[in-house]
Amino acid sequence: MDHHDLTDDERELARLVREFADEVVAPQAYEADRTKTLSMDVVRQMGELGLFGLPFPEEHGGQGGDYFALCLAIEGLGRVDQSIAITLEAGVSLGAMPVFRFGTEGQKREFLPDLLAGEALAGFGLTEPEAGSDAGATRTTARLDGDEWVLNGSKQFITNSGTPITRFVTVTAVTGEVDGRKQISTIIVPNGTPGFTVEAPYDKVGWHASDTHPLTFVDARVPEANLLGEPGRGFANFLHILDEGRIAIAALSTGAAEGCLEAAADYAKKRTVFGEPLSTRQSIQFTIARMQLRVHNARLAWHHAARLRDAGKPFKTEAAIAKLTASDAAMDNARDATQIFGGNGFMNEYAVARHYRDSKILEIGEGTTEVQLLVIARALGVA
Repeated sequence: MDHHDLTDDERELARLVREFADEVVAPQAYEADRTKTLSMDVVRQMGELGLFGLPFPEEHGGQGGDYFALCLAIEGLGRVDQSIAITLEAGVSLGAMPVFRFGTEGQKREFLPDLLAGEALAGFGLTEPEAGSDAGATRTTARLDGDEWVLNGSKQFITNSGTPITRFVTVTAVTGEVDGRKQISTIIVPNGTPGFTVEAPYDKVGWHASDTHPLTFVDARVPEANLLGEPGRGFANFLHILDEGRIAIAALSTGAAEGCLEAAADYAKKRTVFGEPLSTRQSIQFTIARMQLRVHNARLAWHHAARLRDAGKPFKTEAAIAKLTASDAAMDNARDATQIFGGNGFMNEYAVARHYRDSKILEIGEGTTEVQLLVIARALGVA
C-alpha cells in the first residue's frame, strides 16, 4: 500500500479500514457472494465505524472529513469485497450526498442523521430501460395533483433500493417542458409508498452481495415537499454527483486491483511448479510487476482527482481519467491474477475469481469507458 501522500489522520483511517476489511469483511465475502446476500451486520459495523458519515459535517451527524477520506475507505473495502465497497459508495454518493447537497434544512434534518450513521440506506433512481448515459431520455414522469406528485415509470439497476433498512429512493422524473425541452427534477419517494414497487433482485454476473433492483411506479403519490432541489435542476445536479462518484469508483477499482496484486504475489511465492516456486519464473515476475504498475498509476489518478475536488477546483476531466485508468487496472489485474492462480482462479471461493466477475461492471457503471473517453476528448477540444 504506497500511500506516500497521506496525512497522519488519513493513514490511520486507511489502517483502520484495512483491518476491518481483513477481519470482518473478507471472512464473509465468499458466503455472501454465493448466497447473494448483503450482510446487514457488516453494514451496521461500517456505520459504527463512521464510514457512511465520512465526508459530511458534524452538525448533520457526519465525521467532518472530506471526499478523499471516503475514497480511502472505499479503496480499502474494494480490496477484499467489491459488493461491500459499492454499498458504501452508493450509500454516500447516491444516497446521502444529494440530500446534503440539494435538500432543504427540513429534508436534511429528517434524513441525514440515520443515513450518516449507517442506520438507513437510500438509492438514486436515474437509469431507465431506455435511458442510461443518455439521462435526457428519461421517461418517468411526475405531475402535480394538488399538493402531491404523482409518479409513473420505471428505473433499473438501482443500488441499495431494497435492503431491510432502505428508507427511500431519489428519483429523476420529467416534471414538465420548458422551451420544448424536458424539465427533469428529482423527487424523494419513501419505500412503502403505495404504487412504488421494488421488483425482484437481478441475477448479476458479479457484485452478488450488493442490493440491486428494478423499480416500478404506478400512480405513486408523495407530498409536493418531497421535491429535492429546484424544479428542472434534477439532471444538472445529478451530473455533478456523477463526477464525484467517478472518483469513488476509481478508488474502488484501485482497491480491487490491489487485492488481485496481493493475492497473485502471495500465490506465486507459495505455489510450487516442477519443484520451484512459480515466482521464480520471469514471465510471472513481469506479470506481477505490471500489476503493481497499474495499482500505482490508478492510485495516483484518483488521489489527484479527489484532492482537486476537496480543494474546490475543477475536477471533471481528472475524475474521468481516474475512473478510466483504475477500472482498466482492476479488469487487467483480475485477468492476470486469475491466470496465475490457474484452475484455482476459476473457483469462486478464491477472491481473484470474484474480482474477475466483479470488475467488469467497473468499466460500465457511473459512466462507461466510452463516456470517460468522450469527457477527456471534449476537454481537449477534439469532440
